[in-house]
Amino acid sequence: MMRLGRAGRQLLRWGGGGASPAAVPRRGAEVLVGTAGGESGGIAEILMNRPHARNSLGKVFVNELFSILEQLRFDEKVRVVVFKSEVKGVFCAGADLKERAKMDDAEVGHFVKRLRNLMDEIAALPVPTIAAIDGYALGGGLELALACDLRVAASSAKMGLIETTRGLLPGAGGTQRLPRCVGIGLAKELIFTGRQVDGQQAFSMGLVNHTVPQNSDGDAAYQRALTLAKEILPQAPFAVKMGKLAINRGMEVDIASGMAIEGMCYAQNIPTRDRQEGMAAFREKRPPQFTGK
Repeated sequence: MMRLGRAGRQLLRWGGGGASPAAVPRRGAEVLVGTAGGESGGIAEILMNRPHARNSLGKVFVNELFSILEQLRFDEKVRVVVFKSEVKGVFCAGADLKERAKMDDAEVGHFVKRLRNLMDEIAALPVPTIAAIDGYALGGGLELALACDLRVAASSAKMGLIETTRGLLPGAGGTQRLPRCVGIGLAKELIFTGRQVDGQQAFSMGLVNHTVPQNSDGDAAYQRALTLAKEILPQAPFAVKMGKLAINRGMEVDIASGMAIEGMCYAQNIPTRDRQEGMAAFREKRPPQFTGK
């Protein structure tokens, strides 16, 4: 798998056969980007790699992730994005409290606003995003996962918005995205208590889409997330993007306005070549070959 740091991200391109070009990662990069080749071509993987700080959300980490998101947003060959950790046993431990302790009040407010913007950027990616939670996802780490469209967790993973146990409250979208995911009452209970839940409990409450037993390599959630990404991959890319947009925008308004949003998204899909290809493939009883056009 190709892994690129900040200096090499401009090399991220899919070849005609889905293979990744060779590149040398920037030494010390905290966020890497990889592509799955072969039948998985079109899946971008954002790899969190800050082992000394358990992938906590420090300034360098956040800056690198912003840069990667900016590029992926405009790469038409990307059809699915998977977030995973390169640090065994942890997805993302949340805020870097050691770094935070050196900030004054104004700096804290500015940085938390930047974290909130980062989560919004993840949520706004036009393609489906999947968080592969193979370990701890706490505080801002869970907020990052909540900003993704789909979440897969190992049964042994631990998740929680634990900010109240540190004299804080969720500030990167947790108070808004968690209740939209699990309901208001349960979200309040989890935030008020700072409780951590495992993968099975998270699945039971609807916090994650799938839970799987952890394997000996510690990447069971990633493997399941990759399977899910491959299931999305053959579908019409523009139709999937419009479906995501219709759901995301529609959930913020009343149902009548949501239906109007759906109609506008559907209208954008009508003139696409992929729609014509889907109809032709159905008539000819063959698998469609979608191009995203």
